[in-house]
Amino acid sequence: MDIQTATLLIVGFTFVIYIGIAIWSRAGSTNEFYVAGGGIHPVANGMATAADWMSAASFISMAGLISFLGYDGGVYLMGWTGGYVLLALCLAPYLRKFGKFTVPDFIGDRYYSQTARTVAVVCAIFVSFTYVAGQMRGVGVVFSRFLEVDITTGVVIGMGVVFFYAVLGGMKGITYTQVAQYCVLIFAYLVPAIFISIMMTGHVIPQLGFGAEMNDGSGTYLLDKLDGLSQELGFTAYTDGSKSTIDVFFITAALMLGTAGLPHVIVRFFTVPKVRDARSSAGWALVFIAILYTTAPALASFARVNMINTINGPEAQGTLYEEAPSWVSNWEKTGLITWEDKNADGRMFYAGDERNEMKIDRDIMVLANPEIAQLPIWVIALVAAGGIAAALSTSAGLLLVISTSVSHDLLKRNLMPNISDRQELFYARVAAAVGICVAGYLGINPPGFVAQVVAFAFGLAASSFFPAIILGIFSKRMNKEGAIAGMLSGITFTAAYIIYFKFINPAANVPDNWLLGISPEGIGTLGMLINFIVAIIVSKVTTATPDSVQELVESIRHPKGAGGAAAH
Repeated sequence: MDIQTATLLIVGFTFVIYIGIAIWSRAGSTNEFYVAGGGIHPVANGMATAADWMSAASFISMAGLISFLGYDGGVYLMGWTGGYVLLALCLAPYLRKFGKFTVPDFIGDRYYSQTARTVAVVCAIFVSFTYVAGQMRGVGVVFSRFLEVDITTGVVIGMGVVFFYAVLGGMKGITYTQVAQYCVLIFAYLVPAIFISIMMTGHVIPQLGFGAEMNDGSGTYLLDKLDGLSQELGFTAYTDGSKSTIDVFFITAALMLGTAGLPHVIVRFFTVPKVRDARSSAGWALVFIAILYTTAPALASFARVNMINTINGPEAQGTLYEEAPSWVSNWEKTGLITWEDKNADGRMFYAGDERNEMKIDRDIMVLANPEIAQLPIWVIALVAAGGIAAALSTSAGLLLVISTSVSHDLLKRNLMPNISDRQELFYARVAAAVGICVAGYLGINPPGFVAQVVAFAFGLAASSFFPAIILGIFSKRMNKEGAIAGMLSGITFTAAYIIYFKFINPAANVPDNWLLGISPEGIGTLGMLINFIVAIIVSKVTTATPDSVQELVESIRHPKGAGGAAAH
């Protein structure tokens, strides 16, 4: 059986499961469509949250970043993991106590303003579309290789699957589908990691193999070997960082605070029965997430050693292109690997200086890893299924945020307050369908590689939602004028900075031109600080918060009781 056939069988089988779950758990009301009726068990919700959280960026791109960047890639691990601790402690139980469907719903009611609600809707849609672009791109990358179609066709196939279970099942269907997707993606991530760890270090547990000696008889530790290879080939040492301290801090903080402000993650805590369950869900999610996140550095290191040895050959003389392993030609067909024979010797060579002849997209590392290590075909197909599960699970959560922001927050709570429950559900499904089309376009024409695009989304979430939510919970004096001014200033500054360096003048995107040495991936932290400063100043010079809202804030800060989610 070839790789394409195995992939079709395994991926097709998982699609049947996802679609079957969507049909079984079809949403029949807005309550089920938005928050799954508020009846999901904390363990199941933790697993669904982990799948929602571990997107194509986590599954496909994060290990690729660490593989190429080494120590510098650790900011993604620290930021994305630390953000969940912040979310569990500072936000989840309080928002669950408030008992609304969406983040714009919280902001609109807490700040007693339809304008604040509308600004939050715009921010939610902007953040979600930025994030979902990376997911659909990830789907396209997987399909382009393993189904041997172009990336555009791969994205369209992914759109069709997401359309079915997100539009039909809503949050109820998405939640149970994500439980299945977590099982698929974590199994697909661990199996090759365990195989390769045994092959390279003799350790069954990849996390132990990461710090162990190679079993090639050299007595060299894995990381020492990587440091030596990297420096020999013109890269910086694998365990040394090249980013400035301030940029590492700002990127990590943007990812952490962005986690706590991501609307598709926050809404998951409205799907459990009680406030206590919200904390429990966050704890379970951390456990399920940690399984993948602690494996990623090991997988990245294994992949890099194998890739360099495969391309450059055991004596670093370069492998003859005609004798190149099949994985090179397979990925060349997708355009994600290219070779330029600079010295006309017919040999491939990978390096970090003028000797380099290979252009390798970092998003392929996890997907290509089983092929590079010559693992069985079923493992290669399993990894493809896992990558698709990761991308689709997060895409569905993001599309639900977009649909609820339009149907519930913009229409029902603002422009069309008299529509019926049935009409609201119809508009939610229409908004999700439109959102899928836009997401597909962004997946076909992405603004960067997967993890980079996702990092931008986190920066936008940190600079817009996080201050408004945290001040809304812990500051009785924060008023609507301050919240609106803060959100607009934070997201405008952050978006303008990213757009300038990534689209308007990408040639200027170098440390010497960055404000205070902060890269576009980390600028969301500065945007968040601007949001806080503007919000606090404006709130002090404008009308005081009404007494009824201050009493509401006081009740939120004591998260006792069920706090059932309500539509109105």
